Amino acid sequence: MENFWKWLTDLNDSVNGFVWGNGLYLLLATGILMTVLTKVFQITHIGHWLSQTLCSIFKKDVSGHVKGKSISQFQALCTALAATIGVGNIAGVATAIVVGGPGAVFWMWIAAFFGMMTNYSENVLGIYYRKKNRDGEWSGGAMYYLREGLGKMKGCKYIGKILAILFAIFCILASFGIGAMGQINKIVANVVSAFDIQSLSSTILYGEISLYHVVIGAILAILAGLIILGGLKRIAAFAEKVVPIMVVLFVVGSLAVIVVNFSQIGAAFSSIFKYAFSVPAALGGVGGIVVKDIVTMGCKRGVFSNEAGLGSSVMVHSNSNVVEPVRQGLWGIFEVFADTMIVCTMTALVVLTSGLINLDTGMLAEGASDATLVAKAFSGLFGIWGERFIALAILLFAFTTVLGWDHYGAKAWEYLFGTKSKTVYKVLHLITIMCGALLTSSLAWDISDTFNGLMMVPNLIGVLALSGLVVKITRNYVDRKLKGKQIKPMLSVHEEVQEEHEKQI
Repeated sequence: MENFWKWLTDLNDSVNGFVWGNGLYLLLATGILMTVLTKVFQITHIGHWLSQTLCSIFKKDVSGHVKGKSISQFQALCTALAATIGVGNIAGVATAIVVGGPGAVFWMWIAAFFGMMTNYSENVLGIYYRKKNRDGEWSGGAMYYLREGLGKMKGCKYIGKILAILFAIFCILASFGIGAMGQINKIVANVVSAFDIQSLSSTILYGEISLYHVVIGAILAILAGLIILGGLKRIAAFAEKVVPIMVVLFVVGSLAVIVVNFSQIGAAFSSIFKYAFSVPAALGGVGGIVVKDIVTMGCKRGVFSNEAGLGSSVMVHSNSNVVEPVRQGLWGIFEVFADTMIVCTMTALVVLTSGLINLDTGMLAEGASDATLVAKAFSGLFGIWGERFIALAILLFAFTTVLGWDHYGAKAWEYLFGTKSKTVYKVLHLITIMCGALLTSSLAWDISDTFNGLMMVPNLIGVLALSGLVVKITRNYVDRKLKGKQIKPMLSVHEEVQEEHEKQI
């Protein structure tokens, strides 16, 4: 068994280094290009996208009950956030700071700023190219705009089809990694630490894996099965109830810790900007970290957290009852904003103001590690309940991520093998949930990173190839909705869907 895990680790390291070594530049380039082409839409139209997202949550057409196979815009957001707000927002941020220093947070922000327009573009294309499957449910995602968009360009027919198939394959693999193994692994590790049951944890099966790990994994697999086998409607219903509550509780708890450590806020922000372009002494001297590593770590953890550029959340946004592609694109902007600019920033400030990391040298306090950093920061204020709160937060964040990613993987599976076979995927996904409880922490996390990178490449190629179309759809929307021009709306590439949506508006 140990030889197998070593072989898997070595293989993953090779693929990970290649994908992220090149894919990161493609990711940033896409975000920068879409920001420029849309004239910095996320800033110039900030009032509009906030009014159409955060400020419209309680409107009936946004969060009201939806009949049929579609889900509401708010349910689509919550399901997407369920999949993005996970381990990356707690453990991922702590890892970025420990490995890359405080400056990694700055590059998380940069990746998120440009990622807003990448996510916007993905969702605009997702709505524009979506179509209904044999069950009457919307199906959308990168595989459709790769095949129907890129594939319809001169000389790109087979390229579009091949990239669509590759994306679907990588999405399924990613759903097993980031959408199961990585999340469940962190849940189990934190629950075992915070709520130890000696009779179970003392029974060691191999390495650090005990009977307690197996029991928790089995319980999570059963709970997940009860929800995901009910389809998207049940997942969305669960997400819209749990996600807002867990985000608010985590933000409030984080603010309490930050307020108590108020005197360190200035130093925390100073270290973020100072070490964005230089290396803390401890990391440079002992770890051999250079500025490029800080940039890479920040961007990787940013993408792991908000998933902008992966093309993942498109598959649930495409199930929304919205008819305007840009309207769902605005939710994509808000999704990245809420995930990274709010939740991840809260986590970073909790860590940097806690005193558990030296802001000048990057040295961790004795007994602290990336896995326990946030829990120890909360424990400093709330005692043992601080650690338990973080364990419960990770449980909820990570578990809802598993549910969201089940839908993504199921849609990719549907694209490859048809609607009828989706149950096969769901069973396989439940098995990988159990596997996540039995893997070592570092391997589960590294595999998730690799699958993210593999999924990102074909999706970004599609977004870049169709960037001109995104600009046209955006301009059409702005001219109609904000400038009052009477022109034909651009709602769908499919004539029958276009006509149906025109009647609705």
